[in-house]
Amino acid sequence: MKQTSLYLLLAFLVATVACRSGQTGSTQVPTSPAGKPYSVWMADSEMKRSPEGWMIDFRPEPKWDYTQGLFASALERVFKRTGDRKYFTYIKAFADTMITAEGKIKTYKKTDYNIDRVNPGKFLIFLHQETGQQKYKLALDELRDQMRTHPRTSEGGFWHKKIYPHQMWLDGLYMASPFLAQYGATYNEPALFDDVAKQIILVDKYTYVKEKNLFYHGWDEKREQKWADPKTGLSPNVWGRAMGWYAMALVDALDFLPQNHPQRNEVIAITKKMAGALAQYQEPKTGLWYQVVDQGGREGNYLEGSASSMFTYFLVKASKKGYIDSGKYLPLARKAYNGILENLIRKEADGTISITQVCAVAGLGGNPYRDGTYEYYINEERRDNDPKAVSPFIMASLEFEEMGRAQASNK
Repeated sequence: MKQTSLYLLLAFLVATVACRSGQTGSTQVPTSPAGKPYSVWMADSEMKRSPEGWMIDFRPEPKWDYTQGLFASALERVFKRTGDRKYFTYIKAFADTMITAEGKIKTYKKTDYNIDRVNPGKFLIFLHQETGQQKYKLALDELRDQMRTHPRTSEGGFWHKKIYPHQMWLDGLYMASPFLAQYGATYNEPALFDDVAKQIILVDKYTYVKEKNLFYHGWDEKREQKWADPKTGLSPNVWGRAMGWYAMALVDALDFLPQNHPQRNEVIAITKKMAGALAQYQEPKTGLWYQVVDQGGREGNYLEGSASSMFTYFLVKASKKGYIDSGKYLPLARKAYNGILENLIRKEADGTISITQVCAVAGLGGNPYRDGTYEYYINEERRDNDPKAVSPFIMASLEFEEMGRAQASNK
């Protein structure tokens, strides 16, 4: 009964917000001007732009990486929602391009200890469950095995990569934690839940700054990096997409963290803290968020597509699951989604849609050196249809569509 009551409340709230924005509260599955849900329209658009799954992220040749896995996970959800086998066929074809009959993953090297490479393991769990093919299980077991020996901080936090020693980045939480949580739930390895909770809590401990009510991009335990504050070890600024990765990690890991886990409530408390931060820094007119989250009025800053999509997904899903106050936060999610449709989605001449104003990539350290300054973040390349915006937009759309109340903007 509680779950039914929550969904009735959520449906009422979404309808109310839709009416306030000048839209009607249709009970139909949301349709775009193309006559299909935005999740499907964007998925089909990206599949047209990238006919093979390895082409995601503008790749010139096949590579096993987190962005391909992110899009595959988004398509997995579209497949489950629609039942259309073309989405299943697409992600299976990508897996079969990258994974040999013996379960070896092409272009992947475990001893690189690159946490980004673990993220695609999630859709391999789905493929293994769907097909029973052992090669998928062998491949995802190899990814799981990386995390057994992945280097850690003194308190057990996963390094972002071997080439970035003693550092935890918000990005890395999404790359490993939901995968490990799903693996633990699917293949009966409950000890993984403790590690998942530990990673989430450690990153909160070291990257959250109470005075700002924000999470900073990275933390260097040894304070060795030029970007690291000598006292706190923190990077200098709050990058929107980094917070977006962490936000998505929270709600996706909670899908699998057992209800009786001793640290589940602590993870939910962090989820509430994240929601409060997003509410505080949401741009009032558009409902979107800035590239450098807390410096919206500063010259050069811009409303960024991937962070805005990730935050929207987080807010609507956390509201639906009851982790945060749906009466407060679902309207903010709705406003953000409308803001994306009205400001960032563009219809193309060929009938596809694009998502615009997306930061291509940002990081810390490396060569050439990335110093984490404001100037660094705002001057990184922007591009349309980066998968780090495409995929969260699809997932956010699905969350609204599953409530049967998301309204299409008249474009």
